[in-house]
Amino acid sequence: MEKKAVSSDKAPKAIGPYSQGIEAGDFIFLSGQIPLDPATGDMVSGGIEAQTRRVLDNLKAIVESQGLDMDSVVKTTIFLADMGDFAKVNEVYGSYFGVVPPARSTIQVGALPKNARIEIEAVVLRRP
Repeated sequence: MEKKAVSSDKAPKAIGPYSQGIEAGDFIFLSGQIPLDPATGDMVSGGIEAQTRRVLDNLKAIVESQGLDMDSVVKTTIFLADMGDFAKVNEVYGSYFGVVPPARSTIQVGALPKNARIEIEAVVLRRP
């Protein structure tokens, strides 16, 4: 199986030796996104709601660059610096997905890159 890097100019450039996403077969594996503004490369201001929206907008940009939409996302993993943010994250997160949201795991971590409060990675299914 061949793998191919996927990316979008509407999402932040990778800040390390990784790809925004990798297509392998019918799946696209999206690297974790933190709340960086793709235009400036800076962390967005505001609380966890603003950070969550930015992260999901970054993921959405990569998904849409492949001619897909957020209904194609089949699995996400959310990394939180503080599980106390869970309810607020959940509220914003739910607005990005349709009637059948993706499978999901949520994990509290000790720290995230650039002191972000949230990071989300995703698996996308390319439908025939």
